[in-house]
Amino acid sequence: MNVGFIGTGTMGSLLIEAFIASGALSPSQIAVSNRTFPKAKALADRYLGMRAEYTNAGAAYGCDILFLCVKPLEFKKVVDDLKPVLKPNQMIVSITSPVLISHLEGELKCKVAKVIPSITNYVWSGASLCIYGKSMQEEDKARLEALLTHISEPLCIDEDYTRIVSDLSSCGPAFISFLLEQFVEAAVEETGIGRQEAQRVASAMLLGTGLLLTEGGLTPAEIQERVAVPGGITAKALNLLRRETNGVFNQLIRTTHAKFREDLAKVSVAFIGEEVNGQ
Repeated sequence: MNVGFIGTGTMGSLLIEAFIASGALSPSQIAVSNRTFPKAKALADRYLGMRAEYTNAGAAYGCDILFLCVKPLEFKKVVDDLKPVLKPNQMIVSITSPVLISHLEGELKCKVAKVIPSITNYVWSGASLCIYGKSMQEEDKARLEALLTHISEPLCIDEDYTRIVSDLSSCGPAFISFLLEQFVEAAVEETGIGRQEAQRVASAMLLGTGLLLTEGGLTPAEIQERVAVPGGITAKALNLLRRETNGVFNQLIRTTHAKFREDLAKVSVAFIGEEVNGQ
């Protein structure tokens, strides 16, 4: 299987490196292109056999699966570059949430899917959120998911919930890391503990909590119940957290959805000349 990547920025490079490190792909199976060719070449130079192409059409040539890892407003130009060269048996995979399956199916005569990756895929963990177009057959889905399984747990989702599942899976690591950072900084300021030591302890705690929620089968509420003895220290602190964070995550979700709708409107104008509703 040959796989192409258009866009070698943060997420494109992360996916490439994860696929290679996990053994899912060898460098010789990968072709890359980027708006700035030296960036694509710099990545290819790190992996013997990887092919850096000057054009998007060149990266698509001979690929079974082609990942589009570009910003929303760059999509229309990339799609226009690919239209003359893509074959019906090739698979396009967008990793950009405001670009709808319908946008791509309206322009390209090939198989179309969308995958929302996560930074956690870099350590072969977390989910890959999969959305499939009408032309994707069961064997096509199985082939893509077999690739993604090397670095994640592929989860099929409804496109109507793209934004919220992206918040939880893709943006979530940044949100949780921010909260952990605030926890560590407060510990340093209030007690004088070394920042490195506090971060090491907190990071180990976060890893263990994740395992309790997955392999341990506990819910967030059950973890709180088991840790917080009534009238104890944890219970008192939890009451403070509930009071002070009331409504914060509702505001967070409204903020990400508002930005998503803004981007979706711009992408829709670029593709079909009019805005569409999205979630």
